[in-house]
Amino acid sequence: MKRFVILLVSFFFLISGGQSIAQSYQPDWNSLDKRSVPEWWTDAKFGIFIHWGVYSVPAYAPTDEANVYAKYSEHYESRLLSGNQKFVEHHKKFFGENFAYADFAPQFKAEYFNAGDWAALFKKAGAQYVVLTSKHHDGFCLWPSRFAPRWNSKEIGAHRDLLGELTDSVRAVGLRMGYYYSLLEWAHPLYSKSTINRWVEELMIPQMKELVTTYKPEIIFSDGEWDYDSKTLQSEKFLAWLYNESPVKETVVVNDRWGKETRSLHGGYYTTEYDLVHNAVGIGEAADHPWEESRGIGGSYGYNRFETTKDYLSSRQLIHLLIDKVSNGGNLLLNIGPNADGLIPVVMQERLLDIGKWLKVNGEAIYGTSAWRESPALKDGVAFTRKGNDLYILCTKWPDRKLQIEGVVKGKNVKLLGTDKKIRANFSGGKLTLDVTNIFPNDLPCEYAWAFKVENAF
Repeated sequence: MKRFVILLVSFFFLISGGQSIAQSYQPDWNSLDKRSVPEWWTDAKFGIFIHWGVYSVPAYAPTDEANVYAKYSEHYESRLLSGNQKFVEHHKKFFGENFAYADFAPQFKAEYFNAGDWAALFKKAGAQYVVLTSKHHDGFCLWPSRFAPRWNSKEIGAHRDLLGELTDSVRAVGLRMGYYYSLLEWAHPLYSKSTINRWVEELMIPQMKELVTTYKPEIIFSDGEWDYDSKTLQSEKFLAWLYNESPVKETVVVNDRWGKETRSLHGGYYTTEYDLVHNAVGIGEAADHPWEESRGIGGSYGYNRFETTKDYLSSRQLIHLLIDKVSNGGNLLLNIGPNADGLIPVVMQERLLDIGKWLKVNGEAIYGTSAWRESPALKDGVAFTRKGNDLYILCTKWPDRKLQIEGVVKGKNVKLLGTDKKIRANFSGGKLTLDVTNIFPNDLPCEYAWAFKVENAF
């Protein structure tokens, strides 16, 4: 019996030791890149991005620019610092030459902000996670950071821990919470070539650790990495701590923005925004590495009071966007830009609720799925996802009488999600033919797009 106990203890020691070794990461990309993106994130598919801060007070950017980045209202301070003519003229006209960017902070009051209402909206939208800008490139923190003692929402404006309030409410409704964090600050005196090491060691790394240990995010969306390489920013060192020692080491997900050389190469999931990686072409379709597209409902991430309905994607377009990204193996992180008073614009609320209604019917074809890598050449208005042995055919246009899918040679129980009506299906000649002539407009369970499920197609 004693020998059995010793063997049993040794067995568990070996197992725990093996796990410890497997979960130990060195501060270099060769080791860090071996860590898989946690499965919860790849299954989630749809998240809400929130750009909210001091820039939400002026809420200005031109809407007619061809360059995507020129439409970002959250870059207000940078445009003033660089002397951008449109921003400078707008600022002088409406705020005056002696009004500094920092003078907007007392007006960022968030007086109508209700974290519970926001969280309830995101839940109804069908989102599985939320990513809030904890600190954008202007350095203003939405939590009482000791590394920004006079430049945070607890000290100025709202006088509230906005990040903490939203975090509690988001988790209360069962969603995952993450934070965007900028590795640069446009106007900070330490953010310069001569003092970059001090910036990293005295502010950036300690502040990120403060954020992680205090609020325990399950996503870190880093940004502002383009000025320096990851060695200078000590990103490998930080990520080794995050993966090995932090309180979220098992569940945390990170992106690929950790140095000017890292996008689509190192880190966690790869990122595009408005289908671009900066000015380069995006990741492309059917990428094998986990990836995520982020964009606003309009042309800006931060709230832009000058955007009109023509600048916003419709509910139909957003649902089609979600289908496109998920069917190609990615996630969609859809951004909203609340007002400085803490209210989410009604048009944004409407879009989110429409997505939620659609996902309530068709979420089975989105959540927990993967791309069908062997799918035939896509027809206009047709996309595919798969889950286990089941195939989902997503149609952004209702089929005209019959729909033929090459390469689907078997299956059973073909149905239209959201309805009990039977779909006539025929497997022959190396293809699946769906006859939908018995489905009438009043039989359709939702708007904008429809999903057919083929059980045991693989």
